[in-house]
Amino acid sequence: MERGWRRQAKRYGAPAAFLLAVTIGVLLVRSGLQSDPAPAGTVATQTVATLPATTPVPVKRRRFYRLKAGETLSDVAVKFDTTVEQLLALNPGVEPTNLIVGQRVRVK
Repeated sequence: MERGWRRQAKRYGAPAAFLLAVTIGVLLVRSGLQSDPAPAGTVATQTVATLPATTPVPVKRRRFYRLKAGETLSDVAVKFDTTVEQLLALNPGVEPTNLIVGQRVRVK
């Protein structure tokens, strides 16, 4: 029975000891990196820049339009006072020659 106990201790003890050693090493390195380089007796000061007060910029909501039978992108562009090029830029996956009735098109 003692033999099984020793085997279990080796099996779980060695990885636990390794993890403990690595953890101690990491903590020592971190404490060395975070040490204050200023000599004793000096006071470190920090300047903070202040930003001017600004008003929040309203977020533009996306607007979509569902195509009706017989409509083209130029019809939608006229309806929403924009260009076909702008509609194509807003809808990169839309093929202007393959429009479907009920398809959602982003207009703003």
